[in-house]
Amino acid sequence: MSIWWSLHLRREAASVPLARRLLLGTMETAGVDPDISYDLSVALTEACANAVEHGGDTGHGAATGAYRVTAYLDGEKCRIEVADSGPGFPSGRARPPLRPARADAEHGRGLCLIQELADHVRFDNEPGRGGGAVVTFDKILKWRKDAPLMAV
Repeated sequence: MSIWWSLHLRREAASVPLARRLLLGTMETAGVDPDISYDLSVALTEACANAVEHGGDTGHGAATGAYRVTAYLDGEKCRIEVADSGPGFPSGRARPPLRPARADAEHGRGLCLIQELADHVRFDNEPGRGGGAVVTFDKILKWRKDAPLMAV
């Protein structure tokens, strides 16, 4: 069984818990193990928070007010993609530099957390006009014993 959904959200702080609750609800309904659901929800929260904070200045003097979240539960894997319309990651880098932030830092830990919580992570820039950052991460799913939508 496959489930997918996509949201087009405003770059507002209130959109972050909305995306997280939708993901958690989908995973609970499908029967995904709560620990896996929690890890993915934290990673999604970090990716959305980055899109809200950094994803609107296009570098051309125009700001955009939206970002996109897409989630796929397909077989034994979940893939989540968060794409914004901002300036993207610095040019010439396959991925942003991931350096651990200080333990007491309030900023700069999101991308590292995503990388720690997911099995595979990609940091790209949106091809074509306008650009924007795209963070995609995958995690192998574990299922509850009573999972109604368990992959077979």
